Amino acid sequence: MDDTTLYWQALNRALDSEMAADDSVIMLGEDVGLYGGTYRVTEGLMAKYGEWRVRDTPISENSFVGLGVGAALAGLRPIVEIMTVNFALLAMDAIVNMAAKIPFMSGGQFAMPLTIRMPGGVARQLGAQHSQRLEVLFMNVPGLRMVVPSTVQDAWWQLRQAIRSNDPVIVLEHERLYFSKGPLDETADPPPPHQAVVRCTGADVTLIAWSRMTEVALAAARSLRDDHVAAEVIDLRSLLPIDWTTCQASLDKTHRCLIVDETSRFGGAGAEIAATLQERCFFSLDAPIARVAGLDIPVPFNGALEESCIPGERDVIDAVHRLIGRP
Repeated sequence: MDDTTLYWQALNRALDSEMAADDSVIMLGEDVGLYGGTYRVTEGLMAKYGEWRVRDTPISENSFVGLGVGAALAGLRPIVEIMTVNFALLAMDAIVNMAAKIPFMSGGQFAMPLTIRMPGGVARQLGAQHSQRLEVLFMNVPGLRMVVPSTVQDAWWQLRQAIRSNDPVIVLEHERLYFSKGPLDETADPPPPHQAVVRCTGADVTLIAWSRMTEVALAAARSLRDDHVAAEVIDLRSLLPIDWTTCQASLDKTHRCLIVDETSRFGGAGAEIAATLQERCFFSLDAPIARVAGLDIPVPFNGALEESCIPGERDVIDAVHRLIGRP
């Protein structure tokens, strides 16, 4: 096991492994070839597999995602990299009207083994148009799947599982995680790609998070131990579908739940999670499900203001104290 692997390196190894194993796996996107990807994820792959399988595309998201859809229909397993989730807005026709619909509208005659990789989330001073958290747009599209790996190990597992899937899968990576480090065991058996994981056990409150907010929730859980509060942290790992069974089992134990959500609070991903768990777990709850989430504003460029508009460790701790009735 390698304990010093970077998140981007795990993704790179996953791509390398799948391309080596299957000649039908190809890559498309802006700067994925000669440049090696904006965050180095495709580094060295064009040199190894050639320009036919690792293709730099023009700056035309809807066109090259549409090309990926066509390649999937033709029997290939394309991996399309969109440079940032913000640019996926330009490709929504190909993602929503093509990739997500063709298997259903063909009565299952056509599979759609398409993987769409893209970084998202609030990074560091990239401005409002490059700091959007748009996962909720894809959560509302039947026919898509979406994984949100928060660890090096999950980046390795979930990308490989996405490439092998016959459904269209969005792999939403967080820009602040690319240079995070963690253990990677390439021989370990993976859990199902859409199964949530309990990262930290506790009996007093359940913290539900995903992507980078899992780190924030875990940091808060460690600090809460000093206040004699045992928080259980669930990493969803997937937003489409969501593993409600793991969440419900935790709420049946702790009876309180806080959702840690980087997306905007109103109409955000956490709102749907709260609504569904409230329906499923009503009689297990000792308090209404609470949320900490991003402010309902465009993300400021100023670094201090940027940090203040998304949840941090202190926000989670304070919300837990309110939830359990402590000052």
